[in-house]
Amino acid sequence: MPVSSRRRFLHKAGLFSATALLSSLARPAWSRNLESALDQAAGISPEDLAGDEDFWYYIQQSFTVSPSLINLNNGGVSPAPKTVQDAMKRYYDLCNEAPSYYMWRVLDQGREPLRRNLAKLAGCSPEEIAMNRNSSEGLETVIFGLPLKAGDEVVAAKQDYPNMINAYKQREQREGIKMVWISLELPSEDENYLVSQYVNAFTPKTKVVHITHVINWNGQILPVKKIAAEAHKRGIEVVVDGAHSFAHFDFKIPDLDADYFAASLHKWLYAPIGTGLLYVRKEKIKTLYPLFAVDNPLKDDIRKFEALGTRPFYIEQAIGKAIEFHEMIGSERKEKRLHYLKNYWMEKVKGLPKVKLNTSLRPEWGCAIGNLGIEGTKPGELDTFLLDKFKVHTVAITWENIVGVRITPNVYTTTKQLDVLVEGIRAILNTK
Repeated sequence: MPVSSRRRFLHKAGLFSATALLSSLARPAWSRNLESALDQAAGISPEDLAGDEDFWYYIQQSFTVSPSLINLNNGGVSPAPKTVQDAMKRYYDLCNEAPSYYMWRVLDQGREPLRRNLAKLAGCSPEEIAMNRNSSEGLETVIFGLPLKAGDEVVAAKQDYPNMINAYKQREQREGIKMVWISLELPSEDENYLVSQYVNAFTPKTKVVHITHVINWNGQILPVKKIAAEAHKRGIEVVVDGAHSFAHFDFKIPDLDADYFAASLHKWLYAPIGTGLLYVRKEKIKTLYPLFAVDNPLKDDIRKFEALGTRPFYIEQAIGKAIEFHEMIGSERKEKRLHYLKNYWMEKVKGLPKVKLNTSLRPEWGCAIGNLGIEGTKPGELDTFLLDKFKVHTVAITWENIVGVRITPNVYTTTKQLDVLVEGIRAILNTK
């Protein structure tokens, strides 16, 4: 082929374009490799892909996790992928060039497009989504904003998150509402038992039921929709703590039939630390007071829950990159991988003497979060042993009737790292 013809062919193919060439060279190898891996995985089912270590290796390369520590406490807060980190740093640098201009006149203009993207991910209207800093802020907006009076009853579980428990106790102390506490025996795979624990606590005075979608201590998934249906039959409002469920496994918020739902986006969406969302069913917005004062607290506008004053716009806008990363992997793929990782280590230790698994292996009752107890070993002792001897970071849990070490891998976790965890568990058993 003559040189001139070859040049025309390459140009048509897009291979002779300087822009295309420089763009390709500018992209880091991990990004190009990930794109190739995603293309190759297009025809593979999420179930089959869950155990494909080659594919998930390329996902791992999207993170900047420490090579000297195996982080298995992603249930507390997850690292963000490189694209999210880079976006946040870039927006921060922009803000510092002229803060009042770039914060309010540039970055803040991205809030409505971001709201639409979050709503699409959540499966609801953008007019039902507010952005804040974490699930505690979202849930306390609801807890302190509900128009309850002395004598009104709220049903909640002793296994709920402490911030929420304390918020309800404060209303009880200051305003005379009555808290009705249930205690769940976990883990449980008995839907009737879990639903009945809540329903049996309902009375004609019950106004609100608080349900934790995923119990943070051990990863138990609760049948929220079934409990919500029973509550709504009785005119009871439903508050759902979705701190550990949103972007963890595949569902849409309206699927739960909740009136109020809040989540931390720095857990399973991998957004920057200090980001969260609040969902309020459209017809409930008007009567819910915001946590921070606005001109008209009873207006029918979801944005009244975003009156936080000056806020880190550069953090908020980087949520968009986290959504892109989540959608790139795919909700179903992510869920299957996370469940696979939890079961991978649990299957290897479940038959060991003195070992007690505090989390279900079944996908409808648990996903990434697992909890392990060892008879005769305090959770703090096991946590310290794993960190000191094997550089495995977990978290000791002693809360109500849940006692053990919480172990939470993530999409960047490898099975080789989980083998180290199993080795550590076997090692402490041998010391006994």
